[in-house]
Amino acid sequence: MNSVAPVTPVAPVTAESVVRHIAESFDGVHVVEHDGDTFCFYGPGGDVDIARTLPFATVVTGDHHEAVSRLDADGAYRLNIGLTKASYVERFGPAPTERDEDGVLVTDADYTARDVLMPHPFYASQYWVGVVNPSASTFDTVRPLLAGAYEFAVRKYDNRTARAER
Repeated sequence: MNSVAPVTPVAPVTAESVVRHIAESFDGVHVVEHDGDTFCFYGPGGDVDIARTLPFATVVTGDHHEAVSRLDADGAYRLNIGLTKASYVERFGPAPTERDEDGVLVTDADYTARDVLMPHPFYASQYWVGVVNPSASTFDTVRPLLAGAYEFAVRKYDNRTARAER
Protein backbone atom coordinates (compact mmCIF):
# COMPACT_ATOMS: atom_id res chain seq x y z
CA MET A 1 0.00 0.00 0.00
CA ASN A 2 1.36 3.38 -1.02
CA SER A 3 1.12 6.14 1.49
CA VAL A 4 1.35 9.79 0.69
CA ALA A 5 2.96 12.10 3.20
CA PRO A 6 0.66 14.89 4.30
CA VAL A 7 1.40 18.26 2.82
CA THR A 8 2.40 20.76 5.44
CA PRO A 9 0.80 24.09 4.65
CA VAL A 10 3.26 26.91 4.12
CA ALA A 11 2.38 30.28 5.54
CA PRO A 12 1.93 32.78 2.72
CA VAL A 13 4.65 35.33 2.20
CA THR A 14 2.84 38.54 3.01
CA ALA A 15 3.98 42.10 2.48
CA GLU A 16 4.25 42.42 6.26
CA SER A 17 6.44 39.31 6.55
CA VAL A 18 8.75 40.60 3.80
CA VAL A 19 9.20 43.94 5.58
CA ARG A 20 9.73 42.15 8.90
CA HIS A 21 12.38 39.91 7.29
CA ILE A 22 14.25 42.92 5.93
CA ALA A 23 14.07 44.89 9.18
CA GLU A 24 15.15 41.92 11.31
CA SER A 25 17.82 40.51 8.99
CA PHE A 26 19.92 43.58 8.31
CA ASP A 27 21.47 46.05 10.74
CA GLY A 28 20.84 49.76 10.30
CA VAL A 29 17.68 49.44 8.21
CA HIS A 30 15.46 52.48 8.32
CA VAL A 31 11.88 51.65 7.28
CA VAL A 32 9.61 54.40 5.98
CA GLU A 33 5.94 53.80 5.24
CA HIS A 34 3.90 56.04 2.95
CA ASP A 35 0.43 55.42 1.49
CA GLY A 36 0.63 51.74 2.43
CA ASP A 37 3.98 51.24 0.69
CA THR A 38 7.23 50.55 2.52
CA PHE A 39 10.69 51.85 1.66
CA CYS A 40 13.80 50.25 3.18
CA PHE A 41 16.90 52.42 3.49
CA TYR A 42 20.27 51.78 5.04
CA GLY A 43 21.04 54.34 7.73
CA PRO A 44 22.68 53.22 10.95
CA GLY A 45 21.01 54.83 13.94
CA GLY A 46 18.34 56.31 11.66
CA ASP A 47 21.02 58.44 10.00
CA VAL A 48 19.58 58.62 6.50
CA ASP A 49 18.57 61.53 4.30
CA ILE A 50 15.61 59.95 2.53
CA ALA A 51 15.30 62.96 0.24
CA ARG A 52 18.77 62.20 -1.19
CA THR A 53 19.06 58.44 -0.71
CA LEU A 54 17.42 55.64 -2.66
CA PRO A 55 15.95 52.70 -0.80
CA PHE A 56 17.53 49.31 -1.45
CA ALA A 57 14.16 47.55 -1.36
CA THR A 58 10.51 48.56 -1.43
CA VAL A 59 7.19 46.81 -0.91
CA VAL A 60 4.42 48.38 -2.97
CA THR A 61 0.90 47.38 -1.95
CA GLY A 62 -1.37 49.08 -4.44
CA ASP A 63 -1.80 50.92 -7.71
CA HIS A 64 -0.97 54.30 -6.12
CA HIS A 65 1.50 55.35 -8.80
CA GLU A 66 0.98 52.87 -11.64
CA ALA A 67 -1.33 49.99 -12.52
CA VAL A 68 0.87 47.83 -14.76
CA SER A 69 1.27 45.07 -12.15
CA ARG A 70 -2.39 45.12 -11.11
CA LEU A 71 -1.71 45.51 -7.42
CA ASP A 72 -5.32 46.53 -6.79
CA ALA A 73 -6.30 42.93 -5.91
CA ASP A 74 -6.70 42.07 -2.24
CA GLY A 75 -3.37 41.10 -0.75
CA ALA A 76 -1.38 41.89 -3.90
CA TYR A 77 2.00 43.54 -3.47
CA ARG A 78 5.30 43.78 -5.31
CA LEU A 79 8.67 43.39 -3.66
CA ASN A 80 11.19 45.58 -5.50
CA ILE A 81 14.95 45.20 -5.08
CA GLY A 82 17.73 47.48 -6.34
CA LEU A 83 20.54 45.30 -7.64
CA THR A 84 24.06 46.10 -8.69
CA LYS A 85 24.55 46.33 -12.43
CA ALA A 86 26.53 43.06 -12.43
CA SER A 87 23.83 41.19 -10.53
CA TYR A 88 21.07 42.52 -12.79
CA VAL A 89 22.93 41.77 -16.03
CA GLU A 90 23.79 38.27 -14.81
CA ARG A 91 20.08 37.45 -14.51
CA PHE A 92 18.44 39.50 -17.26
CA GLY A 93 21.10 40.76 -19.64
CA PRO A 94 21.47 44.45 -20.46
CA ALA A 95 18.98 46.74 -18.77
CA PRO A 96 16.11 47.88 -20.99
CA THR A 97 15.92 51.49 -22.09
CA GLU A 98 12.98 51.55 -24.53
CA ARG A 99 9.61 52.57 -23.06
CA ASP A 100 6.07 52.19 -24.36
CA GLU A 101 3.57 55.04 -24.63
CA ASP A 102 2.77 54.69 -20.90
CA GLY A 103 6.41 54.88 -19.83
CA VAL A 104 6.64 51.16 -19.08
CA LEU A 105 9.97 49.60 -19.98
CA VAL A 106 9.73 47.23 -22.91
CA THR A 107 10.88 43.75 -21.90
CA ASP A 108 9.62 40.20 -22.39
CA ALA A 109 8.21 40.26 -18.84
CA ASP A 110 4.52 39.90 -18.10
CA TYR A 111 4.33 42.54 -15.37
CA THR A 112 0.99 41.13 -14.15
CA ALA A 113 2.49 37.67 -13.47
CA ARG A 114 2.58 36.53 -9.86
CA ASP A 115 5.52 34.76 -8.23
CA VAL A 116 7.99 35.55 -11.04
CA LEU A 117 11.19 37.54 -10.55
CA MET A 118 11.36 40.05 -13.40
CA PRO A 119 12.76 43.44 -14.38
CA HIS A 120 10.95 46.28 -12.66
CA PRO A 121 8.40 47.84 -15.06
CA PHE A 122 9.72 51.39 -14.56
CA TYR A 123 13.13 51.10 -12.88
CA ALA A 124 14.80 48.14 -14.59
CA SER A 125 16.95 50.62 -16.51
CA GLN A 126 18.42 51.43 -13.06
CA TYR A 127 18.87 47.68 -12.32
CA TRP A 128 15.75 47.15 -10.22
CA VAL A 129 13.79 43.91 -10.20
CA GLY A 130 10.44 42.98 -8.73
CA VAL A 131 8.27 40.03 -7.88
CA VAL A 132 4.52 40.20 -7.29
CA ASN A 133 3.29 38.00 -4.45
CA PRO A 134 6.34 35.74 -4.13
CA SER A 135 5.80 32.22 -2.87
CA ALA A 136 8.00 30.90 -0.06
CA SER A 137 10.20 29.21 -2.65
CA THR A 138 10.60 32.37 -4.72
CA PHE A 139 11.24 34.42 -1.60
CA ASP A 140 14.04 32.00 -0.71
CA THR A 141 15.46 32.72 -4.17
CA VAL A 142 15.35 36.49 -3.68
CA ARG A 143 16.82 36.51 -0.14
CA PRO A 144 20.39 36.61 -1.53
CA LEU A 145 19.35 39.46 -3.84
CA LEU A 146 18.04 41.38 -0.83
CA ALA A 147 21.33 40.72 0.96
CA GLY A 148 23.28 41.95 -2.06
CA ALA A 149 21.12 45.07 -2.33
CA TYR A 150 21.64 45.76 1.37
CA GLU A 151 25.41 45.29 1.07
CA PHE A 152 25.46 47.67 -1.91
CA ALA A 153 23.49 50.24 0.12
CA VAL A 154 26.00 49.90 2.98
CA ARG A 155 28.92 50.46 0.57
CA LYS A 156 27.26 53.56 -0.90
CA TYR A 157 26.58 54.92 2.59
CA ASP A 158 30.15 54.25 3.72
CA ASN A 159 31.54 55.91 0.57
CA ARG A 160 29.31 58.99 1.05
CA THR A 161 30.36 59.22 4.69
CA ALA A 162 34.05 58.92 3.83
CA ARG A 163 33.76 61.66 1.17
CA ALA A 164 31.96 63.96 3.62
CA GLU A 165 34.72 63.51 6.20
CA ARG A 166 37.47 64.64 3.83
